[in-house]
Amino acid sequence: MKHVGPYVFTVAKYVVLMLTAGYIALLLLFAGVSRKSFDEVSAAVSSAVDTNNLSGQDSQAFKRNFGLNSSEYSGVLYYASASGISAEEVLLIQVADSSQISQVTDALEEHVESRQQIFEGYAPEQARLLESARQSVRGSYIFFAVSENADRYMEAFAGSL
Repeated sequence: MKHVGPYVFTVAKYVVLMLTAGYIALLLLFAGVSRKSFDEVSAAVSSAVDTNNLSGQDSQAFKRNFGLNSSEYSGVLYYASASGISAEEVLLIQVADSSQISQVTDALEEHVESRQQIFEGYAPEQARLLESARQSVRGSYIFFAVSENADRYMEAFAGSL
């Protein structure tokens, strides 16, 4: 067997370093920050929402349902069903600071658990919708949907970034 010189190991280290840097760059590109404004992203999500079943909600409904103040975020878009027997809702939040992400995702988790307890007894199909709720965090945006159309809404969100 031939002796491998120290230059081969140096080149190999360099190649591994470059591949790692490329991988990290791709991760940041695809999971990272969007340069789109909240108005642009919310318009794309709004255009996908089925307004026959869902209607826009104000900051009071947002606070009542999630325990969060909309004034603390860069943007909030909230749709919910007017029917008390429907768990359907769509929420888009742009956080003002990355430290708010865990606060919002924790509130979403509590919200889903609470709603599941409510619907389990009298509307099990709505409880199942809650079990399959869709959520995504992309940069400063948090998306959440409980709906039979949740995948379509999620695609509209992801495509808008």
